[in-house]
Amino acid sequence: MDLSIGEVAQRSGLSVHALRFYEREGLFANPVRRLSNGRRIYHEEDVEWLAVCTKLRSSGMSVAMIRQYIELVRQGPGNEPDRLELLRRHEAFVEAQIRELREALGVMRHKVRIYEDHVERGEADRLWNPSRTDAASDVQSGTTAPDCPAPGPQAAGRT
Repeated sequence: MDLSIGEVAQRSGLSVHALRFYEREGLFANPVRRLSNGRRIYHEEDVEWLAVCTKLRSSGMSVAMIRQYIELVRQGPGNEPDRLELLRRHEAFVEAQIRELREALGVMRHKVRIYEDHVERGEADRLWNPSRTDAASDVQSGTTAPDCPAPGPQAAGRT
C-alpha cells in the first residue's frame, strides 16, 4: 500500500520536516520513491524501519552511526558480523547511559528526601544558601547542610 508523507508522519509520529531530514541524510533503509509529479511515496516497511530508527536516535545513536548501519544493510547478506558489532557497541553505550542515569536518579532521590524532611520540620531555611556570608561557617559547624555537593563519588551521600 502506498503512503503519502503526511500519512507516514501521522503513523510514525515524526513531522514531515523530520521525514525529509531522514531522507536527505540517507537514513531510510530503501530509497524513498517518487511519483512522476515528485510526490514521495512510502511503504509499510518504511514505517516499520522508522520505528526502529527513531528508537536508535532516542537512545543516542548518531546519525552517522545509523547511516553506517543502513549502508551495511543495503549491501545485503555477508556483513552480519559487522552489523552485530555496531549494534553491540551501541548497546554498551546505552547501558553506560542507563548506569549514569541511575546514579543521577539516586542523587536526586537523596536530595528530595532531604528537602522533604527539612520542609516537613519547618527547617527549609536551614538548607545551605551559598549567598549567605556565614554559610561556609554554618556548614563547617554542622548547623546547616550544603545544598549542592561537590562533584565526586562521595557527593551522593551529602545533602
